[in-house]
Amino acid sequence: MAVEQIPRRAEKRRDWRRVLGPGLIAGASDDDPSGIATYSQAGAQLGFAISWTMLFTYPLMVAIQEISARIGRTTGRGIAGNIRRHYPNWMLQTIVVLVLTANTINIGADIGAMGDAVKELIGGPHLLYVVAIAAISALLQIFVTYERYARVLRWLTVALFAYFGTLMMVRVPWGEAARGLLLPTFSADLAFWTTVVAILGTTISPYLFFWQASQEVEDVRADPAARPLVRAPGQAPREFERIRLDTVIGMAFSNLVALAIIITTAATLHAHGVTEIETSAQAASALRPLAGDFAFTIFALGVIGTGLLAVPVLAGSAAYALAEARRWPEGLARKPRKAKAFYATIAVATLLGVLINFSPVSPIKALYWSAVINGVAAVPIMAMMMHMTANKRVMGDFPISDGLRIVGWCATAAMAMAVAAMIVGLGR
Repeated sequence: MAVEQIPRRAEKRRDWRRVLGPGLIAGASDDDPSGIATYSQAGAQLGFAISWTMLFTYPLMVAIQEISARIGRTTGRGIAGNIRRHYPNWMLQTIVVLVLTANTINIGADIGAMGDAVKELIGGPHLLYVVAIAAISALLQIFVTYERYARVLRWLTVALFAYFGTLMMVRVPWGEAARGLLLPTFSADLAFWTTVVAILGTTISPYLFFWQASQEVEDVRADPAARPLVRAPGQAPREFERIRLDTVIGMAFSNLVALAIIITTAATLHAHGVTEIETSAQAASALRPLAGDFAFTIFALGVIGTGLLAVPVLAGSAAYALAEARRWPEGLARKPRKAKAFYATIAVATLLGVLINFSPVSPIKALYWSAVINGVAAVPIMAMMMHMTANKRVMGDFPISDGLRIVGWCATAAMAMAVAAMIVGLGR
């Protein structure tokens, strides 16, 4: 088959403007307010002894996110779209329900945390900030063009540097921190395994699978020279190289930020006996007397910035999953009038997230448990994706390599074992 030629101008644009795209945004949005709360609680409760999970999860999340991206780029369809075409309907509906449930809870928790952070910084009514933040997020997704909106999301990744700044302001016993990072420790305690599942659930999250696959599809639609790889195999070497670089850098950024949060809270909160942190805003407040006002301000601003990045990814991935399952026109590159149900899903998911903050459901508990729910939901979704990548009807001549398949199944097994350990602990 002839290799499809790519115009030099388009190739240059892809090299400089799109190497860091879906993978970087997925990695950065992984450190959402729910994730910040999870990492803060982990550091406060377990200290440096939980740091090793960041090294452990890195290759696993790189593999599973690269697999997600390859599914989208190879087939020209998102994950739900491929499940709909090649697998039983009950399987599709189950997975979509899991994604919608986890994402909606996550949206509510993240918006609530952002509202708390704004209140901590400037005072005022928390619920008003919740409504305003949700409205801004939904309106940007619906009315800003995809190309411009993607640029906004890339710039929002800068907010994550706040946590490196906070780390620089605290005194860290680096020898103890290095031992916690390089020497894994385990415990039979239920709280330990719940924390491990929460960490796995917020680093290896289902919404990131759907988002990165669908953004690869969006990028194909946005580039006149690009085609799904099953129809343009000559583009595969360059695209797979780009996907790997994008994913490796994006996930490294994500885990370095998470590690900075764990070390910061371990060196300050855990070291001073503060072991219960239930929200990212509470973590920021707890830092104030221990690390100073400036550290508190930077940490709180980071919560707001990461939330503005993560909420659109959460709502967008829910909309992609539902629209692909229902065969609705979908995509942020489409005008609202051309994809009404898709954009309605974004609006409704965001609205339901807001309503969680007005309900008796505690957003404090939702923030932490949303990560646990993500961990439980990820297991069947990851198993489905791994089967999909070995299916020639889905991937054509581009099944994933044996090495990537092994690491992908290791990620799936690690998530399943952590969830099983937590369930066993709950049954005691």
